[in-house]
Amino acid sequence: MTFRIVKYPDPILEQKAEDVTNFNTMELDQFIADMFESMYAAKGVGLAAPQVGVGQRLTVIDCSGGEGEPQKIVLINPRIVHMEGKQVGEEGCLSIPGFREDVKRAKICKVRAQDATGEWFEIAGEDLLARAMQHEIDHLNGKLFISHISLLKRDMIKRKIKRLIAAGEWD
Repeated sequence: MTFRIVKYPDPILEQKAEDVTNFNTMELDQFIADMFESMYAAKGVGLAAPQVGVGQRLTVIDCSGGEGEPQKIVLINPRIVHMEGKQVGEEGCLSIPGFREDVKRAKICKVRAQDATGEWFEIAGEDLLARAMQHEIDHLNGKLFISHISLLKRDMIKRKIKRLIAAGEWD
């Protein structure tokens, strides 16, 4: 099943998500499969549960971009344990479609998370994967990529979205 992606300014996008406590269930496995299906349908590289209206600390990532073998990553209750270096690159968000801005992130990011069975693991990523992990974990903390850009650019984007909403072109 493909979920509808929640768009800014829906309040769930700016709320801290709750920990996942039920593991190893058919419901969780189906939710994860539906998250990947929704992310691929929207042509994204990551999707967090709040972006589909579910306030849980779960995100899916696949940086393969449809090229070659999928590189599916599921992070449940993730937290960043190490970051180093800097990279600046263009970011967008499925919840703020049509807007892209340069965002400064760590070049290397190491995350501790649980898998669908509840087992803890660590994963490290560089470049795009590091960016995706930081972006998606921000979602779980109620933070959007626009909070990483200048106040002027953020206000311009918010004003454009308000105009789109008023014109009925942002659903």
